[in-house]
Amino acid sequence: MNRSEFANVKRVVIKIGSSLLTKGGRGLDQIAIAGWVKQMAELAQQEIDVVLVSSGSVAEGMSRLGLKVRPKTLHELQASAAVGQMGLVRIFDDNFQQHGLHAAQVLLTHDDLSDRQRYLNARSTLLTLLNFGVIPVINENDTVATEEIRFGDNDTLAALVANLISAELLIILTDQQGLYTSDPSLNPDARLITAISVNDTRLESMAGDSRSGLGRGGMSTKVRAARLAARSGAATVVAAGAIDDIINAVLSGADIGTYFLPDIEPLVARKRWLAGQLQIKGSVSLDDGAVKVLKSDGKSLLAVGVTAVSGQFERGELVSCLDPQGHEIARGLINYGHQDTQRIMGKSSTQFDALLGYADDAELIHRDNLVLL
Repeated sequence: MNRSEFANVKRVVIKIGSSLLTKGGRGLDQIAIAGWVKQMAELAQQEIDVVLVSSGSVAEGMSRLGLKVRPKTLHELQASAAVGQMGLVRIFDDNFQQHGLHAAQVLLTHDDLSDRQRYLNARSTLLTLLNFGVIPVINENDTVATEEIRFGDNDTLAALVANLISAELLIILTDQQGLYTSDPSLNPDARLITAISVNDTRLESMAGDSRSGLGRGGMSTKVRAARLAARSGAATVVAAGAIDDIINAVLSGADIGTYFLPDIEPLVARKRWLAGQLQIKGSVSLDDGAVKVLKSDGKSLLAVGVTAVSGQFERGELVSCLDPQGHEIARGLINYGHQDTQRIMGKSSTQFDALLGYADDAELIHRDNLVLL
């Protein structure tokens, strides 16, 4: 994707770092936040899906608690995050409401995206919020996360969210202009890199860690995030959040910040992942009508077209889709476990509530989670 194609993007993840959101440890920068929210609201009005990944809960908590130095112990960090989330959510919600938009707080841990069932649950929730026209405001769940499950920085979280919702573009706003050939504060000859492949071997030597003391991320985490985002084909731009109208400037294709080029298109990347990275847990047999819908029309798999279920699988696990002759034609992440799938096979989604006692997704396998073989 060239920068000129950013204007066609329909789903974007925007990450704003702690150093931008807070005024040097003196609380949230309400004027700056209002400016970013205004730009995101303009995107939403253009029917572009926007997901915000916001740092700043610990920094805001530090300000409210009168702490001058970022806590070292996990329980103090968690307490600061719990206090800071109150202010963070309030200011974003108030600002989005001024533009006629609702915001929703979503707190995630690594387990939410590594467990297949919770992955699907998180994806379904976020996509539903976007369908409602709501702006999800996502943060790591610092209040309950432990060292074993924490993302470690919100750059990584933003990249995983981009993977989760199949975003086309990840914008990381920071207090730097972008990635330089070396640390510009130490080397006056350092040059800003405007575009670079995520596979360029020079990236490790050019990226550095954070020195603001407020967040956990630095340029090295942004490079890692760009590479993670590229796994699903998402492009990444790292740019200075203090630039006027920065979000709109990036989407207009302006040569601003550093553009990390992915090495694969989004659809191809997701299909490759589904086809080769997960263990198949079972299968569903389809009638001729369902086979035609999948192969010719590119639609989702509905339960009404299923004739048999084999294997023991849970929601979110990978299953094979077989034609009437037993040939595998597709595979995907199923929205119902094997027992519930047996109950609803051959039935319309309007009957799910009566058959299961609840109604979740209308599709057995959504087309975004399905790959034809």
